[in-house]
Amino acid sequence: MSTVQEKVQPFAAPKGIPEYYPPESAGFTHVRDTLSAAAERAGYGYVELPVFEETGLYARGVGESTDVVSKEMYTFADRGERSVTLRPEGTAGVVRSVIEHGMDRAGLPVKLRYAGPFFRYERPQAGRYRQLQQVGIEAIGADDPALDAEVVAVADEGFKALGLTGYRLELTSLGDASCRPAYRSLLQDFLAGLDLDAATRARAAINPLRVLDDKRPEVRALMEDAPLLLDHLSPASAEHHAAVLQHLDDLGVAYTINPRMVRGLDYYTKTTFEFVHDGLGAQSGIGGGGRYDGLMATLGGQPLSGVGFGIGVDRTLLACGVEGVQPWSTARVEVFGVPLGDAARRRLVVIAGALRKAGVRVDLAYGGRGVKGAMKAADRSGARYALVLGERDLEAGTVGVKDLASGEQRDTALDAVVPELVAALAS
Repeated sequence: MSTVQEKVQPFAAPKGIPEYYPPESAGFTHVRDTLSAAAERAGYGYVELPVFEETGLYARGVGESTDVVSKEMYTFADRGERSVTLRPEGTAGVVRSVIEHGMDRAGLPVKLRYAGPFFRYERPQAGRYRQLQQVGIEAIGADDPALDAEVVAVADEGFKALGLTGYRLELTSLGDASCRPAYRSLLQDFLAGLDLDAATRARAAINPLRVLDDKRPEVRALMEDAPLLLDHLSPASAEHHAAVLQHLDDLGVAYTINPRMVRGLDYYTKTTFEFVHDGLGAQSGIGGGGRYDGLMATLGGQPLSGVGFGIGVDRTLLACGVEGVQPWSTARVEVFGVPLGDAARRRLVVIAGALRKAGVRVDLAYGGRGVKGAMKAADRSGARYALVLGERDLEAGTVGVKDLASGEQRDTALDAVVPELVAALAS
């Protein structure tokens, strides 16, 4: 009696979540680490944030009128019936951490950087994912235009370090508490005279600035003559904005003033900016941020100002692809060992260990492969050199060192191969 075994269906990754695996993952890690390195050079210490927080942190900190909170968050009840949310952005979590651990009591500004996944329930498309990867920085506790400029310049430096050139920086000021209320009333009066649909009018009632950033052509046409906040800044905000621009000029950071910019989060004040890459189509923003002067107090901390950014690693990697920029190697290892027999395998395991201790990336052919299969594996690994060792080589006290680029092979003394390879790779 025979039985037919049903085929087990494999699982697939959730929709809208990109995966990075070799060799493409080399680009992902390079972009992430390059952006992080620019922040590290500016004195931003690393903070590892929780992947989920109390839902109230985002409702209060990000703003209930935002699309992020009202439409995009992954919110659920845990086993203790507490409402928790997968983090949709980083700033609120950093501010919470600063307050909780008293980091603002040990010298200001507090300068922190972070990296990792964030989660938003969006309609998946190229550059818009439900799990998005970001590198971010936050500087809390100094209302200094020079700090705003530093934050912008750190992002710009990261993009330049990757070799990107096809992006632009758009920048504006969203004013402060002394000028925003009057401007809000002025804008609401203007919107009251327009023929807006019910949904847009409802959004305008909560936050009229969002209508300025509406992408629909018909709404853009109606907003052509709308008053702009940049023309109604308080003297203090105008002075702050002018100083930021002067610092950016001094640093050689090019920018374009965009008075209609409205970021997707409610906490922004004064300096607000976005890096845009037109080669990415509709999802052209590769990073952005700004100042958030009231967020600390809103979340229960001292009334300290802050400024920061979030850069999309996914989109920056896509921008590298659009520009044909690839300043990273996809090679997994630098040396690949090909043992011919058990005794050779034992010796190559020791040599590989010594090379790894010297900082060299090494892999071996496992599973008793033949020479042909092992050399194919060496080529696939991206290694620069292959070490070929058989019984005759062991008897002679040598190992074959093959340059996989040129195809040339030479015999090297077993006792000398580690320092020779280390020197060759260093040169």
